[in-house]
Amino acid sequence: MTAMTGRVTIVTGASRGIGRAIATRAAAEGATVVAAARDRNATDVVEEIKMAGGTARLASVDVTDAESVVQMVNDVVKEFGRIDVLVNNAGITRDQLLMRMKKEDWDTVLQTNLTGAFICSQAVLRSMVRQRFGRIITVSSVVGQMGNAGQVNYAASKAGLIGFAKSLAREVASRNITVNVVTPGIIETDMTQNITASDRKEWLSKVPLGRLGAPDDVAAAVCFLASDAAAYVTGQVLGVNGGMYM
Repeated sequence: MTAMTGRVTIVTGASRGIGRAIATRAAAEGATVVAAARDRNATDVVEEIKMAGGTARLASVDVTDAESVVQMVNDVVKEFGRIDVLVNNAGITRDQLLMRMKKEDWDTVLQTNLTGAFICSQAVLRSMVRQRFGRIITVSSVVGQMGNAGQVNYAASKAGLIGFAKSLAREVASRNITVNVVTPGIIETDMTQNITASDRKEWLSKVPLGRLGAPDDVAAAVCFLASDAAAYVTGQVLGVNGGMYM
């Protein structure tokens, strides 16, 4: 039996990068994965999981749309009878210096990254409370801990997720529901592939381990927090950043 055998697991933002890695690793560890993304963009990851012998279904959902999220949750409970794990991973950036930042870009980032986690977490809680078991894991960022010029909207949303998780952890601990946060550092995804050699060198100079992280580094931390090995871990922030923030 693997670490997540039989656990019905919703992963938002599952179509690429960290979300895709979380979905595929959770499936490899025995989870039944609901790969959630906008506009059916997670079709490829669902097929990848099935080809590897895992169990997965697609959920086309916008995490900022409460009605869409509630419908997804109802469908999952109807099909599988329960929801064991929620991974709040969906997130976006709209980078700009504050003096030039449009309010629209502030609102969009906060709505997706922070309010989206609120909507999804609230939607799954009824099922988790009823079954007296649940794992909610939210993917924040090292930027939410240390800040980054040009990302005040993103940093605010990611810092907000930490406070959100710690508060929720206190609310639901008596129901055997744990709530934790993973804060990735600089991870090799399509968002970082186009950086210049000089920028990459500068980034690496800030990482004691001397390399960028891989999406599976984050996925491993998430799956640990979703497993029985982390049954006594709640309200915690697990940094996956190569020592960038200590």
